[in-house]
Amino acid sequence: MTERMTEPTLSPAVRRFQRVAYTLMALCLGVMAVAVFVNVVLRYGFGSGVAASEELARLLFVWMVFIGAAAAYPSGEHMAFTSLAGTLQDRPLAFGLISALVRLLVMTGSVMLAWGAWQQVRVGMDTHSVVLGYPAALLPLPALLCSSAIALMAALELIQRKPLDLGHSAEVE
Repeated sequence: MTERMTEPTLSPAVRRFQRVAYTLMALCLGVMAVAVFVNVVLRYGFGSGVAASEELARLLFVWMVFIGAAAAYPSGEHMAFTSLAGTLQDRPLAFGLISALVRLLVMTGSVMLAWGAWQQVRVGMDTHSVVLGYPAALLPLPALLCSSAIALMAALELIQRKPLDLGHSAEVE
């Protein structure tokens, strides 16, 4: 089993954020597993089930994915194409410019996602789920929060002029 790599350059605040995020993801996964397991046992064992189980599992899965995406960003665990940046690594000015450009693109994409998610949150405020009755805005809300958090982290990295992480010493293709 491989150990999760800890990035030594992460601030204590980011480490706390990641610890809280990992805990929330574990809770989401645990509740999902219990809800689905109980539903399966009830359906096959007793011929009935809990209708709310599927809706709850879907909601928790969406939240878990977006919490994980936000938690993965500061460690550089998202997929990245580092070919160009890797070739410019020996040229500090060019590498700094490509790092800034990448951060600006991440911020742009995050702002676009946040704007779309905000539109969906607003629409979902008046609609409720069929079984549990929660506001439908709870489904796009994690996309809004995740993209806002990633945009903020990218902006801080841009301000700090943090160089790109080229993949935890992975080979550059």
